[in-house]
Amino acid sequence: MGMNVANCPRCGKIFVKGFAEVCPNCLKDLEQQYDKCLKYLRQNKGTNINDLSDATGVSIKQITKFIRDGRISIMHAPNMFYSCEVCGTQIRENTICEPCRMKLVKDVRNNSEDERRRMEQEKKDTQMSFKIKERLQDRHE
Repeated sequence: MGMNVANCPRCGKIFVKGFAEVCPNCLKDLEQQYDKCLKYLRQNKGTNINDLSDATGVSIKQITKFIRDGRISIMHAPNMFYSCEVCGTQIRENTICEPCRMKLVKDVRNNSEDERRRMEQEKKDTQMSFKIKERLQDRHE
């Protein structure tokens, strides 16, 4: 039974992987960043993500991760938005905006429908091929 070691995705150091995805030093740093954000948000409820990042020195990407992970609630922060992962539109929930989600659903449906049609066509082609073979065999008998 070996130890589960990994390279920290933030700093690259090798660490024993436990419950966290990052090494203990980076975990401590992330917790400090989280605390800074939380403290600033409590004192400045009308702030937006850019001001929060500027005031705390925490990257917008990391703040967005805190929000998406459910660590920072934006329910009572009316000006707090983050970017849709597809188009960049400002959103307050999920990872992609509604229009991008609808397009994705449509694309998946279309892809499934195209696949179904292709399978039906292959089946027809196979059946046609057998009929031609049978006709040719009937001729030669």
